[in-house]
Amino acid sequence: MAGKDYYDILGVSRNASEREIKQAYRKLARKYHPDVNPGDKSAEAKFKEINEAYEVLSDKEKRQKYDRYGDQWQYADQFAQAQQQQGPFWNFSQTGGRRFHFEEADLDSLFGDLFGGGVRSRRARPRRGQDIEHPVEITLEEAYHGTKRTIALQTEEPCPGCNGTGYIQNLPCSVCKGTGVVPRIKHLEVKIPPGVKSGSRVRIAGKGGPGHYGGANGDLYLVTSVKPHKVFERKDDDLYVDVPVPLTVAVLGGEITVPSLKGRLALKIPPGTQNGRVFRLAGQGMPHLGNS
Repeated sequence: MAGKDYYDILGVSRNASEREIKQAYRKLARKYHPDVNPGDKSAEAKFKEINEAYEVLSDKEKRQKYDRYGDQWQYADQFAQAQQQQGPFWNFSQTGGRRFHFEEADLDSLFGDLFGGGVRSRRARPRRGQDIEHPVEITLEEAYHGTKRTIALQTEEPCPGCNGTGYIQNLPCSVCKGTGVVPRIKHLEVKIPPGVKSGSRVRIAGKGGPGHYGGANGDLYLVTSVKPHKVFERKDDDLYVDVPVPLTVAVLGGEITVPSLKGRLALKIPPGTQNGRVFRLAGQGMPHLGNS
């Protein structure tokens, strides 16, 4: 069976840059996210495929293995070792050779059968779960005060029918189709701290993909996008606002009130103030992420 083409799933060329891959992923993740398509099973499946493709292509080492071995990239080290030991018999290039789906324990057993027990059996090594990125759109007020969100995550869990191995009596598991995992939707309440901006990545430790064979879970990263505000313009952590001033106040001086995300503030206008002058109100902008 032909494997998945991760480049085709993300809609990028095989020589796409890391930036192009990330941009394609974020665009597709927003389009097919379960929160945007409630109840749409096809969108859920597409969202899962997109995350799977990005998890591989965004990692330089995994991408190199995928470019050589296709959807069997997880076993690149075993294939390379076997090829060194046995020569051209083990040729798993993407354009030629036959594909197989092995867990590490299966590889050990197969090598032992083929080569007279020359390879010692060993237990599968723990593998850390994949990290997951989740887009979150918030208002400027929420970015200022901090906020919470309940998000729906498309995750994978070890298949109980085959204990996560993908096989039952050497046959592919009918539940997980030989993958060893089954898709799940879980809802998670997360906190977004004050000071985030568009593109900020908030790490939620241990809430990513599940680990395999006792490995640790991956992390969840909230990628924030702050909506434009109708009053304030944000530049880094500074806020800008246009304030109308009566002509008499501009000429003679006086006091006006200006808006802020804390409430309205008093500002003294000196006599002879020109149109377009910028006044700085210290400490009245956005909080620094992770600081005051």
